[in-house]
Amino acid sequence: MKETGNLIINTPTDREIEIVRVFDAPRALVYEAYTKPELIKRWLGADFAGWSWAVCEVDLRVGGSYRWMWRNVNGQEMGIRGVYREIVPATRIVYTEVFDEAWYEGEAVDTVEFVERNGKTTLTTTILYVSKEARDGVLKSPAFEGMAHSFDKLAALLATSA
Repeated sequence: MKETGNLIINTPTDREIEIVRVFDAPRALVYEAYTKPELIKRWLGADFAGWSWAVCEVDLRVGGSYRWMWRNVNGQEMGIRGVYREIVPATRIVYTEVFDEAWYEGEAVDTVEFVERNGKTTLTTTILYVSKEARDGVLKSPAFEGMAHSFDKLAALLATSA
């Protein structure tokens, strides 16, 4: 286990990374911020290291897809896409994850769970990679700094919505 800001990062298996963050908001609000494009653009990757949103599309249904793309001040783009495999509103979302410019092998599968206790929501994201090598490469990357920044932005957004 390691901590990055308010994130707790675990490796439950040799192919998985689990990221846990607690938000001071009911799970319905956290779920809404996680699934509506107009809210996603306000926290996910927003204003991090010179990157801004170029595309944020969400077709939130089983078999539907999402497409996210950011652009930095130099015009470089970073995109990700995937397909929703399971959706249980305000409880669980499972989707695939593939970057336009692959920096790890294969397609990852993300499982996001929303659990509320006493008005606070624990958001647990478990990412399953195709291999231990892919997982280990992500663990060595700076991805969690960006994720910690994004989740701090989400916490601030939720504080204004609650």
